[in-house]
Amino acid sequence: MASRLSTLDLVAKVDAFPYADRDPEAYAQIMMSFYTFVWEDKEGQVPIGYMKLDVVDALKKAPEALKEQLGLHIDESNRTVALFRDALDKTYEERTQLVGQLTALWREQKAFPILKSWRNELWPVYGRNKELVFSMERASMGLFGTTRYGVHMNAFIRRQDDSSKYDFRIWVPKRAANKPTYPSMLDNAVAGGLMTNEDPFECVIREADEEASLPEHVVRKNAKEVSTITYIYITDERAGGEAGLIYPECQWVYDLELPADGSVVPEPKDGEVESFSLRTVEEIQEQLAQGLWKPNCAVVMLDFLVRHGIYTPENEPHYDAILDRAHRHIAFPGPHQA
Repeated sequence: MASRLSTLDLVAKVDAFPYADRDPEAYAQIMMSFYTFVWEDKEGQVPIGYMKLDVVDALKKAPEALKEQLGLHIDESNRTVALFRDALDKTYEERTQLVGQLTALWREQKAFPILKSWRNELWPVYGRNKELVFSMERASMGLFGTTRYGVHMNAFIRRQDDSSKYDFRIWVPKRAANKPTYPSMLDNAVAGGLMTNEDPFECVIREADEEASLPEHVVRKNAKEVSTITYIYITDERAGGEAGLIYPECQWVYDLELPADGSVVPEPKDGEVESFSLRTVEEIQEQLAQGLWKPNCAVVMLDFLVRHGIYTPENEPHYDAILDRAHRHIAFPGPHQA
């Protein structure tokens, strides 16, 4: 029988990258397998990602002409990788096009399993002052270890009856069995990645329609931005590509209260969700303990339970850890920074 997961276990599965100040030995150990991806500007270098050694090797093997255009510089002594050292001589569009050439070449060469999930969606990469420096295919983001952005929304109703001591009933989708990532696991009602220049709330509107058939006017009127979740994840085999990639992530979180009379309910639309079910808090706590939830969605749900007073410092021994590690400081620049 599988061991039951505590709330700390759930957070630790997602915020899995060692903290340099809290566990320097573990941090030093994992960094033996990575180079730091840096951006260079007039002020010097700023870290923006983590690259596995096999990605660095693939960069070294890229065609010389492409490496020259990319402005590739690998510093073996400091274990850093820089692209576009002449960035001021190239536009955002030129940098995006060149990174696209590189990742398309890797896709053609079948260099990395993660590129099988190619989506033709551009995701942003930011420089020191939160400026957009280039964009890249979403499937390739993990190869560079740059910060990824997304949205999650909890949909719920309020109902009081004897089935629960709480008045929340939360809509829980089950991911489709053919999903390339985390098939058949439980999820938040709506979730999706943020494309370049996409506003988080507009992303919620889009995803709510695509994934849950929720009417735009309902979401636009009633969805409330309530939180951001930040963590640094290490992929496993369920992530649909290579294990061991570093994913710094920021998720904008929304709550959507739906009518208790059932006049608006989420329903599958684009095939990514198998079904939706309305669950009590106690049922969700049991699902979480059994490890049935997609890892980062589990943390979004823990955040919901904290914000709504279901987990408190008095009844949850890992309350402080949830607050701390679900809102981790990510040193890489981007809109997640204040």
